[in-house]
Amino acid sequence: MTADLPPTVRAESVELVESVFQAVDGVLAAFPRSMFLRRAREQGHAGELWDALVEADLLAIGVPEELGGAGGGLTGNTAVMEALARAGIPPLLYSLTSFSREAIRRYGSEQQIKDHVIPTISGDRKICFGITEPEAGTNSFALRTTARPSTDGYRINGQKVFISGADQADHILLLARTAPAGEPLTRRSGFGLFIVDLATPGIALNRLDIEWYAPENQYEIFFDDVEVPSHALIGQEGLGFDYLLSCLNQERVTIAAWALGLGNYALGKAVGYAKERAPFGKPIGANQAVAHPLALAMAEMEAARQVTYSAAAGYDDGRDAGAQANMAKLLGSRAALSAVEAAIQTHGGSAFVYETDVVTLWPMIRVLQIAPINNESILSYIAERVLRLPRS
Repeated sequence: MTADLPPTVRAESVELVESVFQAVDGVLAAFPRSMFLRRAREQGHAGELWDALVEADLLAIGVPEELGGAGGGLTGNTAVMEALARAGIPPLLYSLTSFSREAIRRYGSEQQIKDHVIPTISGDRKICFGITEPEAGTNSFALRTTARPSTDGYRINGQKVFISGADQADHILLLARTAPAGEPLTRRSGFGLFIVDLATPGIALNRLDIEWYAPENQYEIFFDDVEVPSHALIGQEGLGFDYLLSCLNQERVTIAAWALGLGNYALGKAVGYAKERAPFGKPIGANQAVAHPLALAMAEMEAARQVTYSAAAGYDDGRDAGAQANMAKLLGSRAALSAVEAAIQTHGGSAFVYETDVVTLWPMIRVLQIAPINNESILSYIAERVLRLPRS
């Protein structure tokens, strides 16, 4: 499996990917897919999964060794998410925490790194991410959540929506408007990026009723005159959006790995079923109408995987990985959706029986076509930034 990684991935990174896949075997023993689904049905938490990640030292991956982590960069984070998703147990809070701590590590102070990055290694810090708002959607320049200067820091007012794992996280990485009302916003002015303790008075959570077969729920979060200290601001006031954009490549790649892992899980179930199901005397996998969609999904996922790890390697080497990272998310999410659609078609009516665990994969893979950024926006990015077509 790891031998199929693109040549841009360094030898030491290949070894790390191999060790990650081995470590995930232990995580799966502690928290199998069956428990993942049970927790989802109960609208419970995946606390045992988080503990297993800590026990396997997987949360240390992606944090530089000089900070006490295991190194590995984005390639390591990608391997963790892909391996867990291949096992059917993708932890969304892991993705959010690793992405958020990267922004703090790159732009935060030494004290902020000590307070919020290093504790993630031991699992003592869980971070969710707050940017989406009801009226703004993907247009961050329409954000209405504000952070105004106060006596000892900032006063935050506003609302965020579709915030995953907010009830399990202890902090939120929050993008808010710092520019005065009426002042225009740009990529490099008018925004602040804050790390906010979710136990702060004035913060209220409302769970959204979303069915997607995962033990992590989605929330609305309301901020009503929430007072945060000045050291909650990451970096320089005004540059919050710029900080965020520079780290989005990591998010794109991790999401691609998440999708591809689940797509592989779906494909494995379909192939197994196609080899055994024989209503007319021979396995249905012998029929091209069944076999070809599965074969095409396999080819598409392998191509997307190559782009995903190439993007991760480029990011780790300090290259501009924007185009590849966006392509990875686009291709990975589409290939995974093709895989789960083929798995549903292969299983027929039994795909919709909960215990078969096939249709249970569809909502999560489908939502990755639109979140955390929709694929139409990525196509616009590729058209403008790669093909140099006129801006939409």
